[in-house]
Amino acid sequence: MTVIVLTHCPVGLRGFLTRWLLEISPGVFLGNPSARIRDALWDEVRQYAGNGRALLAYSTNSEQGYTFRTHDHKWHPVDHEGLTLILRPSERPAPGSASSAADPGSSGASGWSKASKRRRFGSRSS
Repeated sequence: MTVIVLTHCPVGLRGFLTRWLLEISPGVFLGNPSARIRDALWDEVRQYAGNGRALLAYSTNSEQGYTFRTHDHKWHPVDHEGLTLILRPSERPAPGSASSAADPGSSGASGWSKASKRRRFGSRSS
């Protein structure tokens, strides 16, 4: 089984992948091509993804039963004692920096809709 997930990639690349894989949701492709075809498709995806991101996951004969590859993702696969794990970069702002967000529980927090503020804090919030 092979799964390819595309984000912000050219429409032509999606059309190219539909020759061998079934697009079950926008940007999500599923199929069972041979290893040679899978590697050729991944080479094409990496070449034509542009500024987009791509993820390839496929079944293998390993401890986990699958493996994956990424292209232009902030998260990267890392081998840890035979298991493939995801390394996520720390995105916490430095303490005291101007970019640190307000406490989500405060009534003036950005990113909260007016409706959610009313539900949480009553009708006094606007």
